[in-house]
Amino acid sequence: MLKNPFKYSDNNKRYHTLDYFYKQKFGSKIFKVSLNAGFSCPNIDGTVGYGGCIYCSNSGSGDFAGNKNDDLITQFTEIKTKLHQKWPKAKYIGYFQAHTNTYAPIDVLKEKYESILKLPNVVGLSIATRPDAITDECLEYLEGLSKKTFLTIELGLQTIHKKTSLLINRCHSLQTFEDMVNKLRKHKINVVVHIINGLPFETKEMMVETVKYINSLDIQGVKIHMLHILKNTKLAELYNKKQFHILTKEQYIDIVCEQLEYLRPEIVINRITGDPVKEYLIEPTWLIKKFCVLNDIDKQLTHRNSYQGYKLQQKWN
Repeated sequence: MLKNPFKYSDNNKRYHTLDYFYKQKFGSKIFKVSLNAGFSCPNIDGTVGYGGCIYCSNSGSGDFAGNKNDDLITQFTEIKTKLHQKWPKAKYIGYFQAHTNTYAPIDVLKEKYESILKLPNVVGLSIATRPDAITDECLEYLEGLSKKTFLTIELGLQTIHKKTSLLINRCHSLQTFEDMVNKLRKHKINVVVHIINGLPFETKEMMVETVKYINSLDIQGVKIHMLHILKNTKLAELYNKKQFHILTKEQYIDIVCEQLEYLRPEIVINRITGDPVKEYLIEPTWLIKKFCVLNDIDKQLTHRNSYQGYKLQQKWN
């Protein structure tokens, strides 16, 4: 078997996995504990828009987070206990996932974040939010927090294309996103960017353009999602009316492999497929077999004799 040409790997993966990154940084298995802290969203309450992004479920993209009716410690303990059955010696990162997790006064944020950091074997926090929902006061607080623990801010972008952004009701501009990335990095805070493949009416070229753009920024990680249509969402209503094209598994894998080729090797791939709740999923049904998608991405990269950053390397050479 030929040696893997990708240096940020200790197995057959030809991209920089989060698992590899955590093992190199912490020397042990790390898992993220997804939490629902009961935050709202400026795109729901009318501050910037109403109704939220059209693909969001009622959980605000937190379908695998804890029960919002439970306090954070209870949520953390229940999820940690389940994950420990698989990884008994792992440590944890508290993941504030549902809705917009910087959208509250500083004293509220501090109480919620630091209640998790006090728990044994918690080595960091990941905080999912919007680029228009971090105040200057919040930035200063987050900078201080990043000096105490391993902190990552996860920013939703989804696409660089204005027409698509309007369609999915993102309610922020590309410039707002870029400005926030620059502010976070000025404060030495790690940034992970969320993008979605398969958004309505986008072409492969448009999806690759989004990746080329984020590769030009000072980011530390990316989450690549496959659009999935859930019941009782505005996206489901749009799909019923327009029947826009849903990527096949083969198309998605081809797009992801090309996107990886345009990403700097040091950027950590925090996610590379969708992870829908089966009971609510309308399309695409092939997403249910997550590990088949992951395995096929590995196979395709090997078949292409390619890896993360491959096309950048070719350009430099």
